[in-house]
Amino acid sequence: MYIDSHTHLEGKRFDSDRSEAIARARSAGVRLMLTVGQVGASWDSMDSSLELAETHDDIVTSVGMHPHDARFFDDDAAKRMLALARHPKVVAWGECGLDFYYDNSPRDVQRDAFAIQLRLAREVELPVIVHSRDAADETLAILRDGFGSDAARGVFHCFSYGADVALEAVELGMYVSFSGIVTFPGAPEVQDAARAVPLDRILIETDAPFLAPVPHRGKRNEPAFVTSVAARLAELRGETVESVAAATAANFHRLFRTSPRQA
Repeated sequence: MYIDSHTHLEGKRFDSDRSEAIARARSAGVRLMLTVGQVGASWDSMDSSLELAETHDDIVTSVGMHPHDARFFDDDAAKRMLALARHPKVVAWGECGLDFYYDNSPRDVQRDAFAIQLRLAREVELPVIVHSRDAADETLAILRDGFGSDAARGVFHCFSYGADVALEAVELGMYVSFSGIVTFPGAPEVQDAARAVPLDRILIETDAPFLAPVPHRGKRNEPAFVTSVAARLAELRGETVESVAAATAANFHRLFRTSPRQA
């Protein structure tokens, strides 16, 4: 079975066929999906993600503030997120982190919001879904500081760096999640990382509706396409698709403390 460890099924681009997309994922062998609950200027994404998780046994969710929206982080947002983090279908904190590519929020504000959210995640004992773009060194530094001597429990989602960053993340206790990027011909560094990371630290995801993998480039991404990510990982690592699917599912359950029965 496959698990899509990061998707955005609550997004508007699924409004016309959300139920059908979920059905297609199930038909493709996807047995569990984590749809990310995001908060910011609006809490609509969080509300919709939670509703999906409450409605479907094979969907779980998270709570967190994306670095794009870090300028909206304040004490009230933190309190509301802490309350939501205790919901039984919320299995992670995030996505949160740093995005120095778009810089939609000032970098110092992103750093502060990320560090505080790491502390909040530790308070409620949830693993962290980390967004990091063009900010590898600072992301790793904040993780070291945020977790102190404890092993950092979380995942670099939609990994976009090379093997050196991936292995340093693993040393910190992180998992590494590969998306459709690993199938792109122009992503040799990410493919090197996919070969280097131990299989027991790998997750797979779609980040749907974004980053559709080969052979679906140009289409809206959806959870069913996570099978193409698994197939490319298997090819790169010289392993079977079945072993990659089984290992990444087991890794998901271990990290997010979910039960195979939920799948």
